[in-house]
Amino acid sequence: MVRKMESDDHDKLVELIAQFQVTMSRFQGRAKAPDLDAAEDDLNGYHAPKIQVFVAETDDKELAGYLVCRIGDDALYAESLFVLAEHRRQGFGSALYSEAERLLEELQLDSLRNWVHPNNDRMISFLRKRGYSVLNKIEVRRVRHGESFMQRIKVGKNAFDYSA
Repeated sequence: MVRKMESDDHDKLVELIAQFQVTMSRFQGRAKAPDLDAAEDDLNGYHAPKIQVFVAETDDKELAGYLVCRIGDDALYAESLFVLAEHRRQGFGSALYSEAERLLEELQLDSLRNWVHPNNDRMISFLRKRGYSVLNKIEVRRVRHGESFMQRIKVGKNAFDYSA
């Protein structure tokens, strides 16, 4: 079952957000321990008027995952989709994302957009199966001192050294 987050979800959501942050750090080639304070800060930021957080529950009423949706002027942004490893491939991610698509229609916005780390093959595959594709943007920045490149990626005719 998917529903909006409630105040009783606070402690479990902090744990899930901390695990999401650890997962994201791995995509960037950095090992990170769960940081409950940073996760708490993120959760506090989600209590804004233009943000809706949905949670997925198991039959036992345990939280299996969450999705943060940020409402823009003409688009809805799906951020921080996370499902616990033991609950993946059971429909929780799809149910959460369907809720974002329902919200998009309810708000009569133009599109549902995502920012996906290029190493997040699982999320890219998930979105492709739902009919999503690259829109039109890549982020380019100057290399930081002491930074090393993880791989080379190609976007259209251009190749870039990719770091994080």
